[in-house]
Parts: sequence; C-alpha cells; structure tokens
Amino acid sequence: MKLTMKVLQVGVLSIWLSGFIFIALSFYATRKLPSFNDDRISHHLFNHSAPKIAIFSAPAPFTGSVGSRQSLAIRSWLGLSPQITVLLFTQHPSAFAFARDFGSRLMVEPNIDFTFLGTPFFHSMMARTWAFTSDIYVLIDPETILLPDFISTLNYAYKVNRDWLLVASSHNVSHFPFCLSDDGKHWLRKDGKRVRAQEFQEILDQSQQGNLCEGKMLMAWNSGELPLNNGVFPPFLYGKGTHNPWVISEALLCEFRFVFDASLTISSFSLNDSMHLSNQLGRVSHVTDAEKRIWEYVGNSHLGALYGSSFFHEINSSHLAKLMNCYGKYLIVNTTKNTVYPVIHERPCSWKQRIFHSSRLKKTMACVDGTESSNRRLDCSLTDQLKTSAPLDYPFSLESLLSVVADKNKTIVLAVAGYSYRDMLMSWVCRLRLLRVTNFMVCALDHETYQFSIFQGLPVFNDPSAPSNISFNDCHFGTKCFQRVTKVKSRMVLQILKLGYNVLLSDVDVYWFRNPMPLLYSFGPSVLAAQSDEYNTAGPINLPRRLNSGFYFARSDSSTIAAMEKVVKHAVTSGLSEQPSFYDTLCGEGGSNRVGDNRCVEPETNLTIHFLDRNLFPNGAYLDLWLKKNVKGACAKTGCLVLHNNWISGRLKKLERQVLSGLWDYDITTRMCVQSWHRTKLMS
Repeated sequence: MKLTMKVLQVGVLSIWLSGFIFIALSFYATRKLPSFNDDRISHHLFNHSAPKIAIFSAPAPFTGSVGSRQSLAIRSWLGLSPQITVLLFTQHPSAFAFARDFGSRLMVEPNIDFTFLGTPFFHSMMARTWAFTSDIYVLIDPETILLPDFISTLNYAYKVNRDWLLVASSHNVSHFPFCLSDDGKHWLRKDGKRVRAQEFQEILDQSQQGNLCEGKMLMAWNSGELPLNNGVFPPFLYGKGTHNPWVISEALLCEFRFVFDASLTISSFSLNDSMHLSNQLGRVSHVTDAEKRIWEYVGNSHLGALYGSSFFHEINSSHLAKLMNCYGKYLIVNTTKNTVYPVIHERPCSWKQRIFHSSRLKKTMACVDGTESSNRRLDCSLTDQLKTSAPLDYPFSLESLLSVVADKNKTIVLAVAGYSYRDMLMSWVCRLRLLRVTNFMVCALDHETYQFSIFQGLPVFNDPSAPSNISFNDCHFGTKCFQRVTKVKSRMVLQILKLGYNVLLSDVDVYWFRNPMPLLYSFGPSVLAAQSDEYNTAGPINLPRRLNSGFYFARSDSSTIAAMEKVVKHAVTSGLSEQPSFYDTLCGEGGSNRVGDNRCVEPETNLTIHFLDRNLFPNGAYLDLWLKKNVKGACAKTGCLVLHNNWISGRLKKLERQVLSGLWDYDITTRMCVQSWHRTKLMS
C-alpha cells in the first residue's frame, strides 16, 4: 500500500488513502513493545565508544576453493573494525593453522558439541556465544563477505537501550572481480585502485538475494539480560536448515526482544559455487550413501516441531519490522501494520518535540515505498520447515558405519544401551569426547534409543534381534531384563569381530579418567583383556565368575573369534546373564583353566584371558572407591584409568552415586556436554 503522509505540527502523522491510517511513532504498540519516549528506548547519544563485536562461525576445513572463500570472508570481517573478534567453531587442524596469522582477534573453539561426522550443534554454539564477553554477538555463515554498512548498522542498533535481535539475509554473487588488500581494510580492482561503493551496489543489484527462511543469513543481538527465546534451544545441527527461522519465530512469539530485519542496510554476499556441497563440514564425504546427509535436515525439522510453539503458528517473514536507510537516516518500517518509526535524532529529544517538514517526509516515504515493493518478493513462511513427515533414519549399514568410525588400527569402542540409560549413555559419550576418543559406536536396544542417539549426533545402529519391551524397564543387575540385554552385547561383539574390527566393549556406567587403549593394545593378539570383578584386595583376581563382561578388549583374530562363538553359544542356553557364560566357557567351570592369579587359557582356541590390574581398572566394590568423599582424588592416587559404577543395585541409585561424585559430564536440561566454559567465562 502506498504511504503518502502529511505532517501535523503536534507530531501525529496521518494519511488519506482509502481511509485514515495512522502512522505511529512508537515501537510495535500492538505487540506490547514500549514507545520511543519510554525510558527503555532512550538513545545513548553521548556514548561515543564503539561496541565490541564478537563474530561466531563454524567453517569447513580450510582447504581448496571452500577454504579460499572462507579465508576471504573472515578477512573481510576483521578488516571492518579493530573492535571485531572472531571465534571459529571447529576441530579441524587447518583452522588452527589459519588462525595463527591473526593473533588474538581470531580464535578457534573446538570445545563444543559436534556430531560423529563433525557437524557442530547449533545449541552448543549459541551457549558458547553467551559465555563470551562482548557488546554484540553475531552468528554468520563462514563464506559470507561483509561490507562496511554492517558496522554502521550495528552501531545504530547498539544505541537503542532495549534488547534486540537483528537478522539479515545475504546475496549470492556469481562474479566478483575484486580482491581484498593485505590489511583487509579495502577492496581493490585489478588496477590496484579502491573499489567505489557504487561498484559494489551494481554487483549486488545484479545478484539474487536469499530470504530469511532458506538462504544464508546472519543473526546479531546485543548482550542484554533477556534471552532470545522462552526455553532451551533444541539440539539442532548447524547449517542443516530450520534453526534460523525457528529462532526468529520463537523470538517474535515470546516478545522478549525487538526483532527486526536489517537485510536492506547490511550488504553481505557469498560467492556462488554450484560444485560446493552442503556437507563440507563433515568428515565422510567419500561415503556415497551419506553424501547428501538428508537425515540431518529431517532431524532439524522434527526438532523444530517438538520444541517451542512455532509449530502451532503461521509466521511469515513479512511480520518482521524492516530497518531501512533513506537519505542517510535510519527508519524502522512495519509494512504489515503500515507504520514507520523515525529513529536516531541529532540531539536528545522526545518525538513530540520533533517537527517533520512535509517535503522531507514525502521524499522519505517515497524511499520507503520503493524499497518495500522491491523487498516483498522475499517474503516467506518461517514455519514451513517445521512440517515434515519424513522418517528419521541413518543410511548406514553396520559395515559402512564401522568404516567411518574405526580408528587407524580398525578398533571401535562399543556401548550397548536402552532408553532408560540414555542420560548415562550421554555422560559416557561426553567423557569420551573430552578425551578425544572418537571411535565409539552405540548399539541401540530399542527404537527410542536409536532416535535419541541420532538427535544427539551419535554413530548408532539398531540390533534387530534385541529383546523387546525393555525401553522403560529398570534393567539393573539381577533382573530378567538385565539377563536378556547382556546377551546382546556378546552377540554384537562377535558380529563386529567377524567383520575385521577390534572391539573394546564398555558399559555406559564405566567412567573413563584416561584413554585405556594404549595399554590394552600392549597385550597383543590372541589375548582377551577383561576387568576383574573381584573385590577382595588380596588374593587371586581370576577366581570363578569374577570376569566382568562390562569392560573387555577383544581383537579380531581367529582365536578370539572362535572363543567368542563358544561364549555366545553357551549364553543362548543359559538362564543367567552372559557374564557367567564368559567365565565358565573361557576359564572353565570352577576355574579349571586358570593360570596364575590373573589369567586363564581356553584350551581349544588357545586364547589367553588376562584379568586387568584393579588399581588401573577398578570395579565398583574395589577399595570402596565410590564411598570416598573425593572419588576423583582417590582414583587419582591409585592411578585409575577407568572406574566401573557396578556393585550397586538399581539404576536410580547408580545414577545418583555417579552424579553426586562429580563424575558426570552431561547437562540433561540443555542436552549438551558440560564444557570448561560453562564454569569459566572467557574474557574477550
């Protein structure tokens, strides 16, 4: 609708066009936002200090054309202002090498949550931004180039004393003939002369601008006291759709912050590359079936529908107020409400003291009309991505998953878990991630655990022959459920051994202080190294039925495979758990195959069973370590590599003991691993 206005001296603007439409000089009055004469919207006009700006991004490896585009983009950010600091979320070595040339202004943060394929978690990234000290936070695609009006727009937003969220879409540019100067401050033509602003504008005018629903965009917000949304962030995968429109929708609905679109005042673009796949963040682009990584987008859509209230509302990008710059003056325009908000004044004054001249107003409104009509084509539904009926499933077979996860020695760490142990599973995973142990896999005993593990970015597979009706049972030691579940473990270990991979089987209630693999490798072939369940401090540790089948290392060799086949066969006919089958088969009933105080030799396969040193691999009853006031300190004195949380009855008691001891690394409320920056705020 055309907005033609006549200014009344009292400051109330009216228009005649099919009736009276009042143009309010207030922020979003119908959305319960304060007016401009509200104290909370007062402008800090005499605060001349430039705001500190922290830019966050999650780059792909700095290799090839992708690395070149990322390098150019990041240099463009740093060249805009000395007040800018950049933090990159990645664990790839190339990022650390790239960052060395920029000193303290460019940092690499590997300590957030990533999937097993290397995709960062959006909610972990957002949590990390809040732990960083800055005036303004910006989250941006790593290939997006920023031009100087980015700084002027943020400087404007910073002067408004109200919490806000700014979003801006980006252009796709196919031809960009300019290069950045060595100091990153100026764009140069081929002849070495500086590029004029008009030349940039011509390129952007000829390019395609994305929308806020699907295209690349940046988000910026001030370091206020109010959160962006009401509740927690879902464990979205970054760069896999849904999370940006979800944040905008939730921010609009909760009304904690003023949300506006600055796409018209921030010039940003990325260089188009049709050969660039969206999965460059991952580490398995060579796996044909997984190249498109469709499940990551499906998972984000499911999460967007499950969390928050956006799913129940139809929210369009046109609902956002637009920030415009007309003749050097910023205006905030809400086209759905036909309202225009004049902004920064030359000196402190209330809007009632301000008298607009009609000629100037007409020029301004003509600017608004022209910009609005050209921008209307970018309107889109922010909630469409939340509506999906596609099932969430991995495209991996067990064989293909093993090839991705296994380390250079073809070894994997295997955990078997049901849904009632999902939180303990995640604490175990978080601990392994902290130790940089990445070659772990999860065998899900039920569909709920399988889905949960995919959402958490774990390498998981289903066991189709697992017993049913165990998801919500308390499968602790001694129950029928426990007896059935444990037999899954030995069967899966045998299957993986036959595929040519070594297996360290670790129950999720085994806490890892250090990586035990270097020691376990030292035992060589035809040796199965297992934890002893003996609790007496003196005497043999290989006594009858003292082999703990919750922690053992098995190599993929003929002796071990043959012996494990005997264990699995014995367990099928046993009415007990698999643990007695391990001992009776390998060490003989009553310990007839015992050798010394810490070994057995299975005579038919010639497999040696080595019972691990309990000072290094203590069970839950040894030395009463779990009863110590400082469990971690007591274990440090004995030299523990791991500590098993067994010899206790009941899942809840086990969970309580581990949490209270401080041997817990997972935040259940936020679905994130506990990081050092959760406790210590990094000063910029």
